[in-house]
Amino acid sequence: MHIGLSVTYALALVAGALAGPSQELHTRQQPWKATAITTHTEGWAFAFLPDDRILVTERRGNLRLVDPTAKTMGSITGVPTVAYGGQGGLHDVALHPDYANNSIVYISYAESGSGGAGGAVARAKLTLNTNGGGALSELEVIWRHSQRAQGGLQFACRLLFGPDGALWVSSGEINQMTPAQSMTSNLGKVVRLYDNGTSYAGNPFADQGEVQSQIWSLGHRNPLGIDWDAEGRLWEVEMGPMGGDELNLIQEGANYGWPVVCEGRHYDGRTIPKHSTRPDIEPPKAFWVPVISPAGMIIYKGSLFPDWTGNAIITGLSSQSIVRVTIDANDSGKEAQRIAMGRRMRGIREDKDGAIWVIEDGPGGRLLKLTPN
Repeated sequence: MHIGLSVTYALALVAGALAGPSQELHTRQQPWKATAITTHTEGWAFAFLPDDRILVTERRGNLRLVDPTAKTMGSITGVPTVAYGGQGGLHDVALHPDYANNSIVYISYAESGSGGAGGAVARAKLTLNTNGGGALSELEVIWRHSQRAQGGLQFACRLLFGPDGALWVSSGEINQMTPAQSMTSNLGKVVRLYDNGTSYAGNPFADQGEVQSQIWSLGHRNPLGIDWDAEGRLWEVEMGPMGGDELNLIQEGANYGWPVVCEGRHYDGRTIPKHSTRPDIEPPKAFWVPVISPAGMIIYKGSLFPDWTGNAIITGLSSQSIVRVTIDANDSGKEAQRIAMGRRMRGIREDKDGAIWVIEDGPGGRLLKLTPN
């Protein structure tokens, strides 16, 4: 969550941003044709089915089935009750790697419980009907945040399957900060699981306890985008507080610093030590001051936009933009382009043909297919 800056501090950040490692901005005319497919109420994420139809999550708890050719939309029933409020609700959706044979899908969402709300991941069987909709059945919660909190903030819970079939979950710290550094909490972590939610063998802290065995990396705040590059390396983008959004290359067992270090400040203006003060903590490959409010990310692998191959493409909420970041041979990121979209941008994916799809945030948000001009 990003709260409005004071005028004095905002001007200071703008001045300082020009010296930041990721702050060489170029606003250009949109380099694509945007085709509107469907309109959603608080769309959050989407996933492509093998038949090219698309599952779309809406934060209030709706799972939609979109036919992009007919531009029609049906409903999927059987979604569990979500804790809608703040930043919480129905979040991500992903297909099992063997979906074509087992029809299993995964969803992440905020759920209510003792002490407030926390993130959860469930899997279920998806059965589609002939009327453009379908149903979830045999739903099973396979992973949960290890604690809950009031406020409804910073759940994250992006889902991504790896080349080895592991399920990766980007776990937000639900605005509690210190659990991101605690090895007895799975908040503020990137976790690696088997497809049934159990801890993946060989995780770096596997011998330290049940919660610890889930953890791949720690020190994350609100990690809302994860994707693989062509070399099979995991990249992550996360929201900072008042400044300090980060692009990170995720390393096994690494600590990314939150809330011990950050390139931004707390919302009340208190300073936070910079990454440079802690060489034992993994620094970001790029950061933003002021924020872009990253909500999703892909590492582009297609050829429709040939100059973008290997770049991080990031959707921005407060920046109302799509941000392109080049990554050099030393894995340093540099903002190369910020494309104004005129709306808060939420989810992003690349389809099998290299087209980029995005979904706008909030009421009336459109699912857009982006292809070259």
